[in-house]
Amino acid sequence: MIELVPSMTILGGKCVRLKQGNYEDYTTYKVTPLELAQQFEEHGVRRLHLIDLDGARAGRVINYEVLGMITRYTSIEVDFGGGISNDGEASTAFDYGAKMITVGSIAVYNPNLVNGWLVTYGRNRVILSADVMAGNKIAVTGRQKQTDVDLFEFVEQFYEQSLLYLKCSSNEKDGMMEGPDFELYKQLISQFPDLRIMASGGISSMDDIKKLEELGVYAAVIGKAFYEGRITLKDFEKFYASAQ
Repeated sequence: MIELVPSMTILGGKCVRLKQGNYEDYTTYKVTPLELAQQFEEHGVRRLHLIDLDGARAGRVINYEVLGMITRYTSIEVDFGGGISNDGEASTAFDYGAKMITVGSIAVYNPNLVNGWLVTYGRNRVILSADVMAGNKIAVTGRQKQTDVDLFEFVEQFYEQSLLYLKCSSNEKDGMMEGPDFELYKQLISQFPDLRIMASGGISSMDDIKKLEELGVYAAVIGKAFYEGRITLKDFEKFYASAQ
């Protein structure tokens, strides 16, 4: 059964949602990160995808304290990303309670370091993140910069080194709520059958989640659809109740 993972993106210590990765075009939500995490927990959510947008843009983690508050005062398992760029930051994320770390830009610039983390922490604790622009090219630095790195070549080098989790988001779909890039996930599953694919971007309804599950996607990372009320806390609760 597909896993539902709500996404929480932090900018300036607040919960926000960017539109297509644009730091100048975002919505700020009144609820605090801890309050929202507690709401998720109350409705049966077991796992949270927490992204430090300040860190992603700066190239170094900034919002450790938000991570620590959530892991200290809830039992939700947090996968944390955004700016993790060296051994010290990876270790500190785990010290602050992260169950897993999500790494993207550093995997482009220093793949050997990330492959080392797969060995040091284990393949169950490292998620490779691939933000995809037009032409299946990877974007880095909080999607502020497009590279010439091909998605499938990028994933292949880690797949050969025991990578288990891949979170992939189509920037053209992100924040638009027009449906995810089903064809992209279909191609990834075909080429990397042993990967646990985490779909992100464009998910707008429980119907989208059902279609992703039918494709064989491991998890759906849900952002704007929740914040705009298309997928509700009650939907999470019903989903997890049916999975028991």
